[in-house]
Amino acid sequence: MNFDRRINFFRKSWRKIKNRFSSIQIIVFYYLAMTILSLILFYLPFFREPGSHVPFLDMVFMAISTISVTGLTTFDINSVFNDTGVLMLEVLFHIGGLGIMMITTFFFIVSKRRITLKQRQLIMTDMNQPRLSGIVNLIRITFTMLLAIEVVFGTIFSIYFYLAGYYHKVSDAIFYGFYQAISAVTNSGFDVTGESIIPFSHDVFFILTIMLLIFIGGIGFPVLMDFHGWVLHKKAKIRLPFRFSLFSKIALLAFFVLFIGGALAIWLLEKDHIFAKMNFFDQWLNSTFYSMTTRNAGLQIHDLNLFQNTTLIIFSLLMFIGSSPSSVGGGIRTTTIAIIGLYLYSFLKNEDDINIFGRKIAQEDVRKSVVVFMLSAGMCLFSILFLTATEDHSLIAIIVEVTSAFGTTGLSLGITPDLSSTGKIMIAILMFIGRVGMLYTLMLFVPKETRDLGYEFPEEKIIIG
Repeated sequence: MNFDRRINFFRKSWRKIKNRFSSIQIIVFYYLAMTILSLILFYLPFFREPGSHVPFLDMVFMAISTISVTGLTTFDINSVFNDTGVLMLEVLFHIGGLGIMMITTFFFIVSKRRITLKQRQLIMTDMNQPRLSGIVNLIRITFTMLLAIEVVFGTIFSIYFYLAGYYHKVSDAIFYGFYQAISAVTNSGFDVTGESIIPFSHDVFFILTIMLLIFIGGIGFPVLMDFHGWVLHKKAKIRLPFRFSLFSKIALLAFFVLFIGGALAIWLLEKDHIFAKMNFFDQWLNSTFYSMTTRNAGLQIHDLNLFQNTTLIIFSLLMFIGSSPSSVGGGIRTTTIAIIGLYLYSFLKNEDDINIFGRKIAQEDVRKSVVVFMLSAGMCLFSILFLTATEDHSLIAIIVEVTSAFGTTGLSLGITPDLSSTGKIMIAILMFIGRVGMLYTLMLFVPKETRDLGYEFPEEKIIIG
């Protein structure tokens, strides 16, 4: 009886605590708690190679990188974690990439537990959704879809790795086949072999398949939901056309503009440099791969130090932008840069509203986009200046490191293990902010209830430009 009373006491206390804080503050707390839990798991001998030792700060760095699915590490993973440890990392990739609330809600759905209004609000916050309606259905469909994709392509990779001779043991082919599939879908980018996917650099089938999986993980869960609805619509043979959401249209438009523009820029810069000995098809294959992986996954098929500095700046810009909102990736997000581009276009045309696809963009979304862009750019610039003063590395290496951390991408010129303690803390903070999102990081310090003044000040013009 006393035990039941204690349980009820803790439940009531937890409810009171949750009511005092906003959904954003609770979600950030969950990710901090998950980071601490990951850190504890990393120290368990069950997941470690015998005799491996890693300093505490490096383990904290690894825990944040794992939960943010960034991929930056300060030590060699395969010399510290055993195969069981890698499997544990794959589980954490899902928690960090898909979101804590998606994982927990899916288990609630499977166990047929009731999902309360507060839990739905937390789900909406964690998944960056604008409304409560349909949120549980979104989780059920997208989680099932992503899990099925991982199983199917993990099986395909396992068979292919064994038949193609990449791995001579069936167990190794299965282990790394599923790891590559999960790593690509969750956009984690962690290197557990010491060579990333460089051994597959000339394998057209593998590169194209990996690009497809990166695209699926980074395009956004609402887009996958719309695709699922479109397939059902086609099967039902309904005469009326299926209507994709405005978010899906803008996300897909921004993705393809950035994907093609990035690939073209990379090809023009490297066709006479690192791609000089390749035929035209291989040049474009490599260019499109890096245009894809820099915004999402952080996988690489070359040593990044071989690229020109101008190309590395292009990489940094793509990492800064990142993937779509409500996806496994980070950065300022593709819709943010799309809305800013549309805002500039409408300003040049002297139009008050931003109209696209027969819809008007809300002014609140425009303001959010500008705020996210300015704060993110300012934070990355400050971090670059700070690390330039504290670290003994080239400016381009620091730029790549900062944008990679903020975009939760994981690409690096190899300076991560050599960062000072201060530098590691700065990069870890950037990774965490990249996972939570710049807007949510800002709103983390906003009180749960804000007071409306109820009046407006007089308007006055000032000189601009």
